[in-house]
Amino acid sequence: MKKLLGLSILLATTAPLWGQLFRGPGPNTSEQTLKVGELTRSYHLHVPPKLAKDKTAPLVLVFHGGGGTPVFSERESKFSELADREGFLVAYPEGVGKGWNDGRGDKTITAHRDGIDDLAFIAALLDDVAKKHALDPKRVYATGISNGAIFSHYLAANLSSRIAAIAPVAGGLAEPFHAQFKPTEPVSVLILQGTADPLVPYTGGGISIPGGKQRVGIVSTDEAVKKWIETNGCKPRPAQEEVADTDPQDGCRATKYTYAGGKGGSEVVLYRIEGGGHTWPGGIQYLGERRIGKLCRDFDATPVMWEFFKAHPKP
Repeated sequence: MKKLLGLSILLATTAPLWGQLFRGPGPNTSEQTLKVGELTRSYHLHVPPKLAKDKTAPLVLVFHGGGGTPVFSERESKFSELADREGFLVAYPEGVGKGWNDGRGDKTITAHRDGIDDLAFIAALLDDVAKKHALDPKRVYATGISNGAIFSHYLAANLSSRIAAIAPVAGGLAEPFHAQFKPTEPVSVLILQGTADPLVPYTGGGISIPGGKQRVGIVSTDEAVKKWIETNGCKPRPAQEEVADTDPQDGCRATKYTYAGGKGGSEVVLYRIEGGGHTWPGGIQYLGERRIGKLCRDFDATPVMWEFFKAHPKP
């Protein structure tokens, strides 16, 4: 077990939940493959059984964390269940070596060491989905946890012409990359970050992995927010709202900060989760609190993201 955990990039989706990890895709979700350069890449695509045939559909990309899988991302986020009710497509891409080349340049991670072009992969994935379904190019969104969240930032910054909004969870803007951070178009951003995350610190710095080792990290959450509000041209002073403490026993409280007025209707929203750990709010406590911190149960991140995505298509 220790060896398996040591291979995990961020522990985001490693687990005691092995039954869910190996149970396979959910209903109406199938594995797709495509060629990107010399590599054959894969992703799981969920198509709601009642997806409207007479209009284009939005797409949500959900990126697993380091050491994770598309199957676990589907189980953890429950995006497929929401897609069936709301009528949108969901893609769960699979990273090489169970990780993403997210702009950190950390050679201890397979995707970095091998120079995997994950930006090209996602661009090809979008083209592949559009060949099979009526995809709305103005409503392509991305989320992910940990390594997948860091990659969401990286993807939006480099592919801003195709990504309308992102919602990274427990993962920030890559430290080496932030100096080259220059999106060409505004992208709305919803950041969910716990202040007590023991792996990806709210205040930035190196990212912890099992055994006390650290990997190349991120800038602080506040710095990431600043970068996006400056890029999008949002108002510098946010509207502040306390999220209802619906579960006083979870040890977490959340405050929502909304930076509105950005170009093309873009916004930047921060959910600062006091006491929150390396977890998906409303999701799964996939490892003990001593390893990943507390799970905030005051709200469910997935429907919150979808409401944010719906409100922020490309102009």
